[in-house]
Order: sequence, then C-alpha cells, then structure tokens
Amino acid sequence: MTTVPPTVPVIAYIALGTNLGDRQAHLDAAFTALSALPGTRLLARSSLYETAPLGPAGQQDYLNAAAKLETTLAPRALLDACLTIEQARGRIRAERWGPRTLDLDILLYGNTTSQDPHLTLPHPAMLNRAFVLAPLCDLAPELIIAGRTLAQHLALLNQTGIRRIPVA
Repeated sequence: MTTVPPTVPVIAYIALGTNLGDRQAHLDAAFTALSALPGTRLLARSSLYETAPLGPAGQQDYLNAAAKLETTLAPRALLDACLTIEQARGRIRAERWGPRTLDLDILLYGNTTSQDPHLTLPHPAMLNRAFVLAPLCDLAPELIIAGRTLAQHLALLNQTGIRRIPVA
C-alpha cells in the first residue's frame, strides 16, 4: 500500500454506523468532519438505514450510512482521520462488535488493494453485510467488485431488518 498522498484525487467510500446516544447527530457530525478533512471533498451521502445490531445481544438498532469522498489523503492518513473522528464522538473500543457512538470504515479507496495489518482494502467483509451494501448501493450500485455489481451482491443477501430512512 502506498503511503505517499496521490497527486490526483481518489474516490473513497466510507461506511458509517452508530447505535449509542443521538445517532443522527453522530452521523451528521461525521459527514461534516469527513468533508472538512484536508484535500477531501464529500461528493455524496447515502440515505440512512436503521438495522439490527451485529454482535453481542441487547444492543440498540444501528443507523448506518455511506459517504463518497474525493481525497488526496493516502489510505493510512484517511484511516487515521476516521479514527480521530470516531474518538471525537466518544468512541470507546471495549468489545468486538459492541455498541458504539460512531464507527467509520474505509470500504474502498480507488482501485487500491491492501493486506496491511491496519487496513485491508477493499474492506474484507463488506460484500457479506447488507447493512453496509444497502447504503453503498445508494452511491454506486453499478460499481463492480469481485465480478458483480454492488447491487447484485446486495440482492444475494438477506435484507431482513434493514429499513431505509430517506435523507431530508
């Protein structure tokens, strides 16, 4: 994976999720923070999706969304910025797949593939998670990954418990 910032902006897709506190406020703050990153422009944001939690029982439902960015930040710099945004919203990493104020995952960074211990690209689980693909399909349904469009991948998944909340 390259650590040198690209000279030409790259399109990156970020998954957003939250199930603690004022979920809408966490997502709004995250979109604002992403759009304020150096060398970065928020090109589009998905609708919101309310989804059942993945992980430990007893969690509140999540609000999930996706962002399409144009950025000159290198992948690792973008990851570090996402982690900083999470921390600013009170993210505490107490348990795997546990409740969280905000979760930001880089799904795609241009055509970059990486097996870096800190950042795997494309995101290794995105094609198996309807709560990730549904908002991502709002932004790029015809994008081809692993021989299928994102919309085709989504159609193969169980979408029970995912409710679209249109952006006002």
